[in-house]
Amino acid sequence: MAEQRPGPQAVCLGESMAVLLPDRPGPLEAAGGFHASVGGAESNTACGLAALGVPAAWIGRVGDDGFGRRITDDLAARGVDVSAVAVDPHRPTGLYVKETGGSALPYDLGPGRSRLHYYRTGSAASALSPALLADPAAARLLDGTRLLHLTGITPALSDGCLALVRALLADRRPGRTVSFDLNWRPGLWRHRDPGVLPALLDAADVLLLGADEAEDALGTGDPHALRAMFPHPATVVVKDSGHRATALTRDGATTEPALAVDVVEPTGAGDAFAAGYLAGLLRGLDQRRRLRLGHLTAAGALTARGDRARPHPPQAVAALLDASEEEWAATRVTADGIVSPVPTRPAAPLGAPGTP
Repeated sequence: MAEQRPGPQAVCLGESMAVLLPDRPGPLEAAGGFHASVGGAESNTACGLAALGVPAAWIGRVGDDGFGRRITDDLAARGVDVSAVAVDPHRPTGLYVKETGGSALPYDLGPGRSRLHYYRTGSAASALSPALLADPAAARLLDGTRLLHLTGITPALSDGCLALVRALLADRRPGRTVSFDLNWRPGLWRHRDPGVLPALLDAADVLLLGADEAEDALGTGDPHALRAMFPHPATVVVKDSGHRATALTRDGATTEPALAVDVVEPTGAGDAFAAGYLAGLLRGLDQRRRLRLGHLTAAGALTARGDRARPHPPQAVAALLDASEEEWAATRVTADGIVSPVPTRPAAPLGAPGTP
């Protein structure tokens, strides 16, 4: 009898899309060609978790097309469980095109900046609904996971997607932590009611917010004001761009400065931070080390041209989690790697059992 492999420790649910990346910085009309890739907040986080040694799955819907097959093949190659991904025979896989700044041409966004152009209306993922919960493959993953990760993108896609997110947040299970990343996308909410978001955010166990997006969506980016606004989550994490991140629990607040980073472009950094922080949670790290692991994985995304973070050497990560404040402050991440005064040591395995 074949030995059964343990299920994923983390399940990320939402839309993944095909991505077209231009071959050079500048406005899209100046691109000579495009490279096909894969993106999407929840699948980015699943890939980040898998890269950190956490068994992870992604649940979503793709079209019965080449882009859909590319997504599932890409995620599977990165170690993500895609056994519960549904293939929609009628709706297409969503697509977005990335535009990056850094040329001297008219309409350039500017160095280090990027813009995403979405083509996702009527996509396969927009047909997600509570019917997913009756699917045996999805139910198996959701029943066995220690962590369920959602974002504010999914409820903006359709009424069915909103109903699914509400059902998942209402289904409280012992031993399962629910994390929710705001991931504010004003374009998606233009014809929907963003007033549904606060109740969704407050229903999570771990809430992840960018200070700038929280200011835009909720009226404040102040960590303590956001903690008061959302009393239910055990932890509210507020990321202040390249400056710092603060984790606020009922016992107090922990703030950890961001690393110095030579930014290539910013897309995917928030998803990478989520992967690092949540991997630290599953491993049972304290708040300071969870935040540091989030900063390190975000730095890997900031120094890559795609949406996915480039993994750092495990020995360097392990050493930096325990570095002094002075050593941490003297560390810089570039496209060529980590420059730090911290000596490396053997890495402990991420994803080891621990208490969140």
